[in-house]
Amino acid sequence: MNKRIEFCPDGENETVGFFVVEETRIAGVSYLLVTESEDDEEAEAYILKDLSEDGETEARYVFVEDDQELEAVSKIFAELLEDVDLEL
Repeated sequence: MNKRIEFCPDGENETVGFFVVEETRIAGVSYLLVTESEDDEEAEAYILKDLSEDGETEARYVFVEDDQELEAVSKIFAELLEDVDLEL
């Protein structure tokens, strides 16, 4: 997946860009596994959660910071990407 997204994190004034590695939907919530570099295998990865409401034209992403949610979603991404080693 080579999709690139840009968003402005809460409390920030500048947009940041990420490459989408994988996406999934859990209990009606969309999650993205993203990285800052498309080519660097050692790049930091982040999980974003879409908080937008039905009918909104643009997604509203936030970083997943809750440890339990992060661990659960990480396991699902690890299963989807068998050849990738995810570290929390």
